[in-house]
Amino acid sequence: MMTKPLAPLVVAILTALCSGAGHAESYFNPRFLSDDDGAVADLSRFEKGSQQAPGSYRVDIWRNDEFIATEDLHFVDADKQAADQATNGGLAPCLDGDWLKRLGLNMQAYPALANVKAGECIPLPEAIPGATVAFDFNKLRLDISLPQASLNNSARGYIPPDQWDEGIPAALVNYTFTGNRGSNDDSYYLSLQSGLNWGAWRLRNSGAWSYTSGDGYRSNTWKNISTYVQRTVIPLKGELVMGDSNTGSDVFDSVGFRGARLYSSDSMYPDSLQGYAPTVRGIARTNAKVTVRQNGYVIYQSYVSPGAFAISDLNPTSSSGDLDITVEEKDGSQQNYSVPYSTVPLLQREGRYKYDLVAGDFRSGNSQQETPFFAQGTLIAGLPNGYTAYGGTQLAERYTAAVLGLGKNLGDWGAVSMDITHARSTLADDSDHQGQSLRFLYAKSLSGYGTNFQLLGYRYSTKGFYTLDEVAYKNIEGYEYELEDDGSHNKVPVAQSYHNLRYSKRGRFQVNISQAMGDYGSLYVSGSQQTYWGTDDDNTWYQAGYASGWKGISYSVSTSWSKSIGLAGTDRIVAFNLSVPFSAFLGNGYSRDRAIDRAYATFATSRNSDGQSTVQAGVGGTLLEDRNLSYSVTQGHSSSNGYSGSATANWQATYGTLGLGYNYERDQREFNWQAAGGVVGHADGVTFSQPLGDTNVLIKAPGASGVSVENQTGVKTDWRGYAVMPYATVYRYNRIALDTNSMDNHTDIDNNVSSVVPTEGALVRAAFNARIGVRAIITVTRAGRPVPFGSVVREEGGGATSMVGDDGQIYLSGLPLAGKLIIQWGDGKGLRCTAPYALPEASLKQAVVVATATCS
Repeated sequence: MMTKPLAPLVVAILTALCSGAGHAESYFNPRFLSDDDGAVADLSRFEKGSQQAPGSYRVDIWRNDEFIATEDLHFVDADKQAADQATNGGLAPCLDGDWLKRLGLNMQAYPALANVKAGECIPLPEAIPGATVAFDFNKLRLDISLPQASLNNSARGYIPPDQWDEGIPAALVNYTFTGNRGSNDDSYYLSLQSGLNWGAWRLRNSGAWSYTSGDGYRSNTWKNISTYVQRTVIPLKGELVMGDSNTGSDVFDSVGFRGARLYSSDSMYPDSLQGYAPTVRGIARTNAKVTVRQNGYVIYQSYVSPGAFAISDLNPTSSSGDLDITVEEKDGSQQNYSVPYSTVPLLQREGRYKYDLVAGDFRSGNSQQETPFFAQGTLIAGLPNGYTAYGGTQLAERYTAAVLGLGKNLGDWGAVSMDITHARSTLADDSDHQGQSLRFLYAKSLSGYGTNFQLLGYRYSTKGFYTLDEVAYKNIEGYEYELEDDGSHNKVPVAQSYHNLRYSKRGRFQVNISQAMGDYGSLYVSGSQQTYWGTDDDNTWYQAGYASGWKGISYSVSTSWSKSIGLAGTDRIVAFNLSVPFSAFLGNGYSRDRAIDRAYATFATSRNSDGQSTVQAGVGGTLLEDRNLSYSVTQGHSSSNGYSGSATANWQATYGTLGLGYNYERDQREFNWQAAGGVVGHADGVTFSQPLGDTNVLIKAPGASGVSVENQTGVKTDWRGYAVMPYATVYRYNRIALDTNSMDNHTDIDNNVSSVVPTEGALVRAAFNARIGVRAIITVTRAGRPVPFGSVVREEGGGATSMVGDDGQIYLSGLPLAGKLIIQWGDGKGLRCTAPYALPEASLKQAVVVATATCS
């Protein structure tokens, strides 16, 4: 009886054969494995090296070092003369005419390809002179090199529209619920964004409910923020919106409207200038509530810790136009300021046109304004030599405006644009006015010096110039109020904004500059100042800050100054923040697997212009295996309210995010909580998720429960094998990968990576073929002897495949408890058999089960 062969020896022999690819064809003698020829399958395919079986493989496809897609591609036997057989597995991709079009090949330049039949494999190196194909089987990467002259004239990163996925029919709901139960009153806030997707159409609604109750009073309000329907218009590279939305802010200031808008979509184009969203900065003295309003509507509300804060995740549909910020401190005091927003210089590539057409009623949540009908049209054109020309008009019954402008790319000197607007206005008192407004915008990034002029602008207006937003006011002068608690359980009106059309806008300056200083930290300055005709008062907001770190210790100092015309007081705040990780004291190095190393101590202090000061110290960090539970405990003191403290915890879970908090002060105790998440209804059922983005991916892996999604904190498949990955990038490849390490012993997935290209607002499906079953080592015999070594094995029902090892042992995963194994060891008749098997119920509780079967 021969000695049992060792697998490493077999691998070494096969590897040695591969190294002779450049010489005469090698012959593999099966007697190296056994003296019995019948105990070994036909292994002639290994004579050519590490040859793999033809079929479909999921591979990463690259063209000229640019990623194209991750998809299943059919492979055939490579030509015997093909080079590097050991690397490509003896396989060549089957690329048909449709695939060549996806690769961007100019088919008209090669008339011979016109006669190729659908689905026919095209030998690329023969059909396209200079083309090469390289397949790395070990990495499952296919590199295709095509001469630049053979490609269509498309920009780098271009994805053809026929690859865009409009998604599946679905109903979506996004919710954010915050509650506060205090010693004196209770308050609740619910924000809902719901929608329906059908083909290319998207129906969206946004609304908010607020409730406040206390001794002797109650407030219960619901506000519908917007309702609209939207779809992509691919031939026009644009988006169509009908309903409640906002105009663009490239040429005119953004205003709300109820009507229709057709506009160019930058994201449909390859990577270039994408939209700019403002970052709202501020400084909180205590655990404060930050509310962001636009056109009178609350579009964002959250709680922040003491110190400087930055809000950079505003909904893109609401990110243009002036933002009114309210920071409500724990002691009841408020900061109110505005963040005006204008785009960076209006530059377009040569030959690119950007259009925007709007018609509808002016829309505002400000009760002081009317809703006149208006029409607006703008056009931006990219010209040769780095120039961009743009213009537009606004037309309403009591308002007419026209603008012309020019932008220029100055190369090393940055980019600049300048425009002039002429407007004729009839105000609420029926007085007629006309005037001009000159706007200058500049942007520059000095990468070598770490300086970034993200936005630098100035606007000068003559005394008779008014905007459409100002003409919509019902009165020449007035306040917009909101009911607030006066501290005595009474609701009193508190002014949130003020307008006086006698004080028309004169000059507005905006700046946003950041400076990186390498190991010495970074410095930033942001701010704006709006002056008016007829008064020396102005609206001013500035903030400056410095941040740095040393050996894991981070610290920052910041200051802000704000005042608003018509609102009493000037608010100045200076703050200092310090964060020290516990690992800095332990001296045994940092490990992200230890909770103590993920903990840190904090210190914050601030002082405002009224002499009020706060000091706060605490600890915080993250817990759980996925680091998706964050916590913070603080103790502080303020000059106005004495000692205070807080404890908060936030959990980023599979089905949403949850937050709990407790705060106490001298005369008040309160609990607050927050829950946010999404619900998606689709053809396969209902899936709960973390808060949804505008565009999302539905992961479908039926039966694979509890599987994590790579690079998505807390996102796992539910009990049915479904999950939602929020915030997909539109018109770009999105890689979705399941973490195989998080699968249980009875779950296997053929390919754990998928790629999708969603359109705006779509819910696209990424499907994975999960095999749920038993992992087993089955020893199969035939006529009392082990089936031949190297035989190919396939499970008849589920399609699991493997190869026979030593002594007839076969390892398979995803097996049903009962089935048939089809075993084949050659191409001739009689070189295959079928082995029925049956596994006990207890196999479902075992990591790997051992069994036997007989093949006949």
